[in-house]
Amino acid sequence: MRLDGIEIVMGDFHLDADLGFRRGAITALMGASGSGKSTLLSVIAGFLAPASGRVLVEGQDITDLPPGARPLSILFQDQNLFPHLSVAQNVGLGLRPDLRLSADQRARRDAVLDRVGLAGLGDRLPRDLSGGQQGRAALARALLRDRPWLLLDEPFSALGPALRREMLDLLRETAAERGLSVVMVTHDPSDARAVADETCVIAEGRAAPPVPTAELFANPTPALRAYLG
Repeated sequence: MRLDGIEIVMGDFHLDADLGFRRGAITALMGASGSGKSTLLSVIAGFLAPASGRVLVEGQDITDLPPGARPLSILFQDQNLFPHLSVAQNVGLGLRPDLRLSADQRARRDAVLDRVGLAGLGDRLPRDLSGGQQGRAALARALLRDRPWLLLDEPFSALGPALRREMLDLLRETAAERGLSVVMVTHDPSDARAVADETCVIAEGRAAPPVPTAELFANPTPALRAYLG
C-alpha cells in the first residue's frame, strides 16, 4: 500500500504522509493523542477524503472508492457488534449484510468462529461475552470478509494486559496464516514491540516512513524519544 503525497487538513489540524506499508507485514501507527493516527486510518479506509494525494493498493488508485469497495476491512475500538444479533449473526455480516447465508457460507462462518476460539458460542448475544470474546467476534467478522488488508484502530485497548496480549498473539497468528497485511493504530509501545514488524511514528504533522520495529526501539528517532518521554 502506498500513501502518495497524502495531505490531510481539518481546521487547524494538518498531517502529511508520503510512505508505503509493506505487504504481508504488521505495521504499527504510533504517536501522541491527537497526532492523527486514527485520522490517517480513516483516510485509508475511505471515511475521510484527503485534501490532496492518493491511496494506492497494488498500484490501483482507490482514493475515490467508497469504503465497502476497498480491498480492506477495518476494526474499530468499540468492536461495532450489534447488541440484538447473536455472535454468529454478527460474524455472518462479514459475508452477507442480509444474513441469508448458504450452507457453504455458514460452514465458513463456523470455521472462523472456531479459529478465534468461539466455537459453540454462536447463539450468544454480545452482552453474554467477555471483553476478550467480543474482540474475538469482531476479529472473526473482519477475517470472514477475506480482504487482503486489515486496519485496526486500537480495538483491544480496553482490555487488560493479559487479554490484550492474547488478542495480539491471535492477530499475528491469523495474519500469518491468511497472508494478511495489517496496519494497526496503537498508543502502547509494548503492543508495537509484541507484534509489529514495522512501526510508523506520527508526530509534528508528519507520518514518518515505517522502520523495522526492533531497529526503531534500539535506536529511537527524536520523535519516538519525545513520545516515550
